Amino acid sequence: MNLSDSPTAGLPPIERSSAAEAVFRSLRQAIGDGTLPVGTKLAAEARLAADFGVSRSVVREALRSCAALGLTRTETGRGTFVVATRPPQDLVLGAYSAHDLNQARPHIEIPAAELAAGHRADDELAGLRRLVDAMDAEDDGEAWVELDASFHAAIADASGNAVFAKIVADIRDALTHQSETLNLVAGRRRTSDAEHRHILEAIAARDPQAAAAAMEAHLGAVRRTVTTIVEETEK
Repeated sequence: MNLSDSPTAGLPPIERSSAAEAVFRSLRQAIGDGTLPVGTKLAAEARLAADFGVSRSVVREALRSCAALGLTRTETGRGTFVVATRPPQDLVLGAYSAHDLNQARPHIEIPAAELAAGHRADDELAGLRRLVDAMDAEDDGEAWVELDASFHAAIADASGNAVFAKIVADIRDALTHQSETLNLVAGRRRTSDAEHRHILEAIAARDPQAAAAAMEAHLGAVRRTVTTIVEETEK
């Protein structure tokens, strides 16, 4: 298999979980063990897709995750290059670092969930339920992360607090980047679905304490996953 413009050998085989995750893990291992050293130009998406036996959209999703971890950079008109063998200590997710997001989100989204449980209207609850049901049924990773961001924004809206709603709207792009990275790299999508449903059930029951606890548990799991992603490459 030739993943770069120069022939390479000894790349790890793919163990399928999702196709995109399998391609990503193969690329990440090849970059981490030096098979694809810093400075390597990766082959074009079409070539990678043919080599891996997957669609170009699957390759594109895997490459987005490599870029999100700071392993590769795509330069318009030139291609995608390996720029690091491991993620930095603090991942950059959109306009904000993972550290900044994980530090700020509990102060915004936990009280927002608590308020939403007490203030939500029936139509807002119905909207949250539709989003959770859609996430449960969604197989496309890119579509799922958009639903994820919409769910968190809808909770902030349902809180009745315009400040919380505005802040979550402002960081929505970063939340999408974080969700995409975590769910591709760490395979958290189905676990997140269960966590989202716990939040929904507490809001539906008009139980502010349970809603706050469910959101706190969800954000804590996200924080631990980010830490694991970085630590895995340091072993």
